[in-house]
Amino acid sequence: MYDLIIIGMGVSGISASIYAHRAGMKVLLLEGSAPGGTVNSISEIENYPGISKISGPDLAYNLFEEVNILGIEYKLEKVTDVILEDIKRVKTTNNVYEAKYLLIASGRRPKMLGLKNEEKFFGKGISTCALCDGALYKNSDVAVIGGGSSALSEALYLSNIVNKVYLIHRRDEFRGEDTLIREVKEKGNIELILNNEAQELVIEDNVLKGIMLKDGKKIDIKGIFIYVGFIPNTDFLESTDIKREDGYILVNNHYETNIKGVYASGDVLKKEIYQIINAASEGAEAVIYMTR
Repeated sequence: MYDLIIIGMGVSGISASIYAHRAGMKVLLLEGSAPGGTVNSISEIENYPGISKISGPDLAYNLFEEVNILGIEYKLEKVTDVILEDIKRVKTTNNVYEAKYLLIASGRRPKMLGLKNEEKFFGKGISTCALCDGALYKNSDVAVIGGGSSALSEALYLSNIVNKVYLIHRRDEFRGEDTLIREVKEKGNIELILNNEAQELVIEDNVLKGIMLKDGKKIDIKGIFIYVGFIPNTDFLESTDIKREDGYILVNNHYETNIKGVYASGDVLKKEIYQIINAASEGAEAVIYMTR
């Protein structure tokens, strides 16, 4: 029996675990993939106080290192279901764990375009992580699809590796940070394609060769990097009565869901701002309110 089970070892979940540990709680962290969550796929982080610049994987390593130094228990097991009674039970691929409180910090994952053959070529020409796969396309032409800060920053990262980046956005202006927009426009090997979108993958001899755009134009590229939004990781909540909107969890001002003793924090929340600093704060606040 644990005092608190935290689902997710991203910034928010680990932040919560540190505060819970300091409060004397018996804590268990659960993570179905790599500790650090989505920060593992960020090339550079330059907006976190006290850290002028750090790569996402380095920040993820530092977070995981702190968990180990503090001796906080964790299991790398995927959560498949939760049973939310007085005692919260969390089922994973390997075990069932019980706790008095539950904090859901499971984050979100990239959304895909929904094109034919997209899943087939994921990892074989299609990616959602420039940091992970950018080196595979050295001196080649690639496309980045999206108009937010993620698409802009990843296009900039790729521009230092590949020959040319086609940055494709379905609207006439970007939604990202002004600094990133300015840098993208000043970069010589990034070509902006606005008011357009990918319509079809061009496949030849079972190899991705390019994309057809909505206006009928064909672009020859070897890789496509997709940044068109996210889907919350809340599939394991289907059997529960936790209130959600578009899959995102709804909470009160204390980060508690509609079910007593069940809290949520980080990118899995329905909110307006999705930043690393918010995720860290929300995890800490959830535990502070939980232990009052």
